[in-house]
Amino acid sequence: MNETKRPPEPRPAPGDAEYSDGYIQGYAEGLREGLRELFVHASQGHTPAELRVLVKSRIARIPEDVELKRRQLLAPPRKSGWETLLKPPASASVTQAGVAVAGLPDWTPGRAFLFREERPRSAVRFAQARASAHARVLWVSLDPPPALGIEEAKVEWLRPGATRPGEEAAEGIAAPGGIAGRIQERGAEGSLLVYLDALEYLRTEYGTELTLRFASWLAQWVGGSASTVIASVDEATLPEPDRRRLQRSFHILA
Repeated sequence: MNETKRPPEPRPAPGDAEYSDGYIQGYAEGLREGLRELFVHASQGHTPAELRVLVKSRIARIPEDVELKRRQLLAPPRKSGWETLLKPPASASVTQAGVAVAGLPDWTPGRAFLFREERPRSAVRFAQARASAHARVLWVSLDPPPALGIEEAKVEWLRPGATRPGEEAAEGIAAPGGIAGRIQERGAEGSLLVYLDALEYLRTEYGTELTLRFASWLAQWVGGSASTVIASVDEATLPEPDRRRLQRSFHILA
């Protein structure tokens, strides 16, 4: 039986300068982005083991990033109707702490907020706006906290990572059990804002089940208290069943 073969897709001529220039520019930008990320992580004092985990996680996400970029390039340009252009800007909501935050969810203490975003940008803005309403801030992230508008002594940076017994307090590094213990200690001292954007790292290092159980515990811990939990995650890194489980753990999705 004769098989019908699809004709090969036309390729640009070898001497097509426009094609080669576009390819080279994209290739160079990819190299720059990868090296920039590696430089940032290395300059923050990550151990070789942590760097290996971060690089492996980033490599695993490349096909998803490429597909996302492809959809963005092929999507039709967004068009704003006259109604949208002429509509007056919405007034920003004023929080209990007196901080106006446009485009972010209303804040109520005793809630766990999950920001679903490729990079932790909105979650950081939300934490910056709510920090002054709490006695302390516990920043659980591979990256140091930005300026939060409060005294530095009230901000504690805790990096997730594999540790030896008794190493957490001295080095500022903790496994999920150590993170939970520190949250309970600081929460007992007064209202606490817990910021977390390292769920992808925890999943890579400790597995999906432990990470999801930790997230569920975190939301249960904050419920009904004067504290707040703000988490950021790139849901593209999670399979659909795990994504739904994670969403169910949090009170507010943004």
